[in-house]
Amino acid sequence: MAHTDSFILTTLNNGIQKVVLNKPAKKNAISIPMYKELTILLNESANNNKVLIFALTANGDFFSSGNDMSSMMNVTPTIEDAISTVKNFVDAVIMYPKLLIAVVNGPAIGIASTILGLFDLVYASDKAYFHTPFSSLGLVAEGCSTYTFPKLFGHSKAGDMLYLGYKMNAKEAKKYGLVSKIYNHDSLEGVWDDLNKISNLSSESILATKRLMSKWNREILLKVNAEELNELTKRFESPDLIERVVNFLSRKSKF
Repeated sequence: MAHTDSFILTTLNNGIQKVVLNKPAKKNAISIPMYKELTILLNESANNNKVLIFALTANGDFFSSGNDMSSMMNVTPTIEDAISTVKNFVDAVIMYPKLLIAVVNGPAIGIASTILGLFDLVYASDKAYFHTPFSSLGLVAEGCSTYTFPKLFGHSKAGDMLYLGYKMNAKEAKKYGLVSKIYNHDSLEGVWDDLNKISNLSSESILATKRLMSKWNREILLKVNAEELNELTKRFESPDLIERVVNFLSRKSKF
């Protein structure tokens, strides 16, 4: 069924809450209302005994182009409120007690890429790539990537991605451990059959192991998220960022 926001669709079947970003005309860019909706869905499903898996995917060619910058720049009442909304979403991801799975159907840009370091399993189309062009927009890394990416990729490759905007393909992401499994793009729907097989496993065992794997880093990750977004708030006061984002939005409007 569709949830209250038509840009986000969700169904629950066989313990899998499938959540679909549904804004393909804007490459599934995530607006402030969408962040709020995703946070509600995460918190609701965390307390729903029928849910074992929260699986995030998207319609169209893109997984997500990241933050909807027009939404961020035109937010009412303040940019601080917008960033607080993003913080609440990332905190909900960090605290989520069940399996958090991404089915990456296409390019994942910005926070759509960085947030994957917090997911339990990531399945990707062979057409997916992972791109974090923060410095070209005058932004800073978020989604706890300043902590998770060095652990995943090593310090140098993490710097290549977060400082220089290196674009990583699905094969390379699997080599580093960001991606669990790659599917041929035309066969990506087969991932749902694979996820349904998880229902044959012990949910009590899975959730206990998730709790143990998560508990040691949660306090650190919450601090990292807060610090990253404090820095992002400062960046939005910078003329450098404003000029770069305005130019970016101007270029987008021409297409």
